[in-house]
Amino acid sequence: MTVKIGRRGLLMGAVAALTLPGGARAEAPPQIKVVSRTLDVLGKPAKVFGIAGPGGKPGVDMVLGERFKFNLVNQSGEATLIHWHGLKPPIEQDGVPGLSRAVLADGAAQTYDFANTRAGTHWMHSHVGLQEQRLMAAPLIVHETAEPVFDEQEHVVMLHDFSFRDPADILAELRAGGGAHGGHAGMDNMDQSKMTMDMSAAMLNDVVFDAYLCNDRTLDDPEIVAVDKGGIVRLRIVNGAAASNMWIDLGLLEGELIAVDGNAIYPRRGSLFPLAIAQRADIRLQVPKDGGAFPVLFRPEGVTQRTGLVLATPGAAIGRMAGLTEAAAPALDLAFEADLKAVGKLADEPLTRTETLMLTGGGADYSWGLNGKSSMHDTLFTVRPGERIAVIIHNMTAMAHPMHLHGHYFKVVAVGDKRIDGALRDTILVPPTQRVTIEFDADNPGSWAFHCHHIYHMNAGMMGVMSYMSAA
Repeated sequence: MTVKIGRRGLLMGAVAALTLPGGARAEAPPQIKVVSRTLDVLGKPAKVFGIAGPGGKPGVDMVLGERFKFNLVNQSGEATLIHWHGLKPPIEQDGVPGLSRAVLADGAAQTYDFANTRAGTHWMHSHVGLQEQRLMAAPLIVHETAEPVFDEQEHVVMLHDFSFRDPADILAELRAGGGAHGGHAGMDNMDQSKMTMDMSAAMLNDVVFDAYLCNDRTLDDPEIVAVDKGGIVRLRIVNGAAASNMWIDLGLLEGELIAVDGNAIYPRRGSLFPLAIAQRADIRLQVPKDGGAFPVLFRPEGVTQRTGLVLATPGAAIGRMAGLTEAAAPALDLAFEADLKAVGKLADEPLTRTETLMLTGGGADYSWGLNGKSSMHDTLFTVRPGERIAVIIHNMTAMAHPMHLHGHYFKVVAVGDKRIDGALRDTILVPPTQRVTIEFDADNPGSWAFHCHHIYHMNAGMMGVMSYMSAA
């Protein structure tokens, strides 16, 4: 079987060997380096971060069954800590300051070593301040088998929103009532009956971005992915944007969504798929047999700007895309989510209890919270090992929030009052005034972050902790 792999690099390259007493030799763990780099964005130099895996390629590519064993080396110029988004490490290796381990100083290194039990399209990113907005993120791909099962070409897509401004200045402006969040009046001052998903761009987007990046490039100079006529392509797409929900637009192509957040679903065909902040989507598509150039676009909600790449067969003519105009992309809703169905299931266990998580805040001072609290490390609710927990997430604010629970994956079991046999996820979008119910098994003791993945919402208070009663 001939398989073309368009991924960013293989996990196991040559690694250094240590000489041990008695002449024995042991391989040192491969390195993941957090670095500072300069990117060209719209013809201007931009100093950003990056996370380089073995061989210097962005991120990590590994196989299920291999231990997640790496030396994390910080060469970024700042203290940081990396979260392995989508994996289930023990709490002390999760990468959240104050909940797992202390930040890693510039120039320092630390070893991560745990059993990895989750195949799929995942990612890694900073959980310190606003570093993620400065592109401190990378893919983390875990293949189910060492040898490809399908004769297909894989390509990893990493999406970002980008501003030349210092993210700290952006957050300060938001907290002072400036920027594009003029619609944040809070639900107490709004007529809920008039809330619709056709909201203004100001209510869809907190921040006005200079560019949107697809694998570090804009539509002025998009990535051209060489594909074969009639070939099968699997796109592993990570929405690593700090504050932008997006639509995946396949244009003239039709594809099958086969996995979300690293978990297989019964395939859903189409050309347009929603992808909230921090979510991942695996899409399999076939290139037409007569070939050509096929743009794959990523459209942030509420704006006309786009990013993307081009799938092109040999000799195909590639036209200019940057100057094309179209209407602003609509807001993401839950219609598509309500029709997803996971291949994998939670074990057939009785529900222990139901908790309610209220998403609150968003007033003129740009303070966000959970259950009315904005202290970041407050305990939202406690669980005991072995329990099956349901959480009703109710958004009481005027903006959507992509909610992420660390250390666990959950099943989406209801959208509003409608019960569904939904997808398995680790991040779920909850639009304004909407309710989503999730269920998960308490099988990973610790004190785990539960937060909005919109980085400005999180840093303005929308984060709390789900704690095991046995946790220290």
